[in-house]
Amino acid sequence: MNSTEDFMPAKLAEIVANFGECEGAEKIELLLQYTESMPPLPAALRERLGPLEQVHECVTPIFVGVEANAARQLTFYFDIPAEAPTVRGFAAVMAEGLQGCLPEEVLQVRRDFFGPMGLQAVLTPQRMNGISAILRHMQQQARKFLPA
Repeated sequence: MNSTEDFMPAKLAEIVANFGECEGAEKIELLLQYTESMPPLPAALRERLGPLEQVHECVTPIFVGVEANAARQLTFYFDIPAEAPTVRGFAAVMAEGLQGCLPEEVLQVRRDFFGPMGLQAVLTPQRMNGISAILRHMQQQARKFLPA
């Protein structure tokens, strides 16, 4: 991996490619399938993680939490209302695509990694900005797990 410019974890790259192969409304349908894969945040998990960080740049109330295992592999959690299915879907894409990554890997993901997904053709610019904001918050949280 010589260039961090092109780094994308394999699972995230696979998801991006799948979206890139879809056209128009198929992209929204696939995004909604990811929405269904994101369960509500259990109360016990919320207690274990402590206060989640709000993504204030988004109109939808989005809260992000992260934990690392002994190998420093990250798992991200989201609390997003069911009334925001596209945002939930994209958060689910990022949670799945970055599952098990090291903090350094999460930090190397380009903020515009989602360009090849073609979502700008079916989502508003405001939603696209929200996607970038969610990734920024995930990266900020990943920094907490970097070695001292």
